Amino acid sequence: MNKIWNHFKTITRHRNKVLAHCFRAGIPVQGLLHDLSKYSPCEFVQGCRFYQGTRSPHEAERETYGFSYAWMHHKGRNRHHFEYWTDYDFKTKKLMPVRMPVKYVKEMFCDRVAASKIYMKDRYHDGAPYEYFLKGKRTRMIHPETSELIEKFLIMLKEQGEEKTFRYIRSFKEYEKKEK
Repeated sequence: MNKIWNHFKTITRHRNKVLAHCFRAGIPVQGLLHDLSKYSPCEFVQGCRFYQGTRSPHEAERETYGFSYAWMHHKGRNRHHFEYWTDYDFKTKKLMPVRMPVKYVKEMFCDRVAASKIYMKDRYHDGAPYEYFLKGKRTRMIHPETSELIEKFLIMLKEQGEEKTFRYIRSFKEYEKKEK
């Protein structure tokens, strides 16, 4: 019963932190809708089962099964994950990354910062989300423009802090004309 309550508290704290960040980033509706699938039975049950409190339950589930059922469900329903943005190239017939719309890159930033704060607790610093991003950069299947943009936001956070970064993200409009 403790794992259930602790998992619920962790995902709710995370969601609330993302919501606050999304308001600061100028994308409040995305904050309100953020990660609702984590409360669905197929994600919540696995999250409780593999809960540890220090890292995502998906990691422990991968260690057990070789992949995460809950993550497969989650990434297919939440557009702020770059893994959602893959499709088969009609010419090469290979799975390729697709450039994410800016509003989802903004939400991804909010998500990464919130996750770092929730899991790192008092060890969090503004460079932590960027450090985490760099760990998987070489093996990540992400569109180059999406990778460049999220990295730009994370470096700005590291070097200039939250206030300037959120102000910049709120006003960031590049690429949006191409998306409509």
